[in-house]
Amino acid sequence: MSLFDTTPPPEPPSPADAKRPLAERMRPERLEDFVGQEHILGPGKPLRRQIERDELTSIILWGPPGVGKTTLARLVARITKCEFIPFSAVLSGIKEIKAVMADAERLRRMGRRTILFIDEIHRFNKAQQDAFLPYVERGDIILIGATTENPSFEVISALLSRSRVYALRGLTVPEIVTLLRRALPLVGLEASDELLEQIAIYANGDGRQAYNTLEAAGAASPSGVLSGQAVQDAIERKVLLYDKGGEEHYNLISALHKSVRSSDVDAALYWLTRMLEAGEDRLYIARRLIRMSIEDISLADPRALEQAVAAMQAVHFLGIPEGDLALAQAAIYLCVAPKSDAAYRAMGAVHADVEKTIAEPVPMQLRNAVTRDMKAWGYGEGYQHAHNLENAIPDMECLPPSLAGRQYYHPTDHGLEKRIAERLEEIRKLKAKP
Repeated sequence: MSLFDTTPPPEPPSPADAKRPLAERMRPERLEDFVGQEHILGPGKPLRRQIERDELTSIILWGPPGVGKTTLARLVARITKCEFIPFSAVLSGIKEIKAVMADAERLRRMGRRTILFIDEIHRFNKAQQDAFLPYVERGDIILIGATTENPSFEVISALLSRSRVYALRGLTVPEIVTLLRRALPLVGLEASDELLEQIAIYANGDGRQAYNTLEAAGAASPSGVLSGQAVQDAIERKVLLYDKGGEEHYNLISALHKSVRSSDVDAALYWLTRMLEAGEDRLYIARRLIRMSIEDISLADPRALEQAVAAMQAVHFLGIPEGDLALAQAAIYLCVAPKSDAAYRAMGAVHADVEKTIAEPVPMQLRNAVTRDMKAWGYGEGYQHAHNLENAIPDMECLPPSLAGRQYYHPTDHGLEKRIAERLEEIRKLKAKP
């Protein structure tokens, strides 16, 4: 038997087994007992076909915590009769990688396949991930990586191109209830469906969290019947899936921004509250609301920026939780305000011209003649001072000659911008008069 073989013949449970975490004891030994991920493991689905036909290639399992990534990797190794080597990206470096790869190569020469399971593969840097490539290409190992982060951003392209990525989903409430119901005999408990559902809702798609909660609540229910109070004490406070530095952080702020842009007050308040409950930095949210007021509302309602800045100041002054209401108030205002991205598009058009045209010198009429010589050289010649004119609108060209007459800002007819458009048209007509 190999040093790395993790599939020994079954043995009677020992007293030590009862001390292992419930989530560990509940790992299924058959694919049929695996709960969830029907979109990839159901009959005829891609990963199921790979496993049943024993045509496994290197894969990346991407999904939130507690959905069965490690369990699935162990099942794959058991079913395909491969050696299973677990490898932690948190605890290992290049030296450990080379040692494990040498063992895998020896096993391959003996005709035995090796599955190298890398938990949290996103924690490996580029050089460490590169170290696996030769062994994956030669077939020394079948790599199974597990990650909670988007592989497109966290796994090097060379490794991605040699692997299939399977996205795992958070477990549903009924799926978690099924897991909990199976676990009751192990913890010697009876429980109502209502309490199991309460634990499942709290777990937020995380099977491991559900097992931990059941175990904690069971320890506080000495009668062998799960009590509502014990469940409440074990739950305490729902912890939302959120990683301030990870993809979910950007997904939620994107959802908030797009809800505001779509004038959907209820959705905006929902996503805002999700971020607040998960402990997001309030000033970060305030900064994003300010950006929304500029990018998506702009001059259609100039007061939107005032509201967003005022909310930022209120958050800074009041702190948590009082300042949260200011953020909600600002989000509501931004939702109902008229929308315009005219200024945003105008800046984009200007940037495009700046990039593709030469940096022309400032026209003489716009330069200050701060010395006598500069005046003699023509600085300021032809300048028209607006306040000296009857309508305060000179016909002087202020763009460089190659861009003369170019129009970048095209206001909408939303909110105040309708009046701005009318005034802008009036100005342009006055400038065009001979």
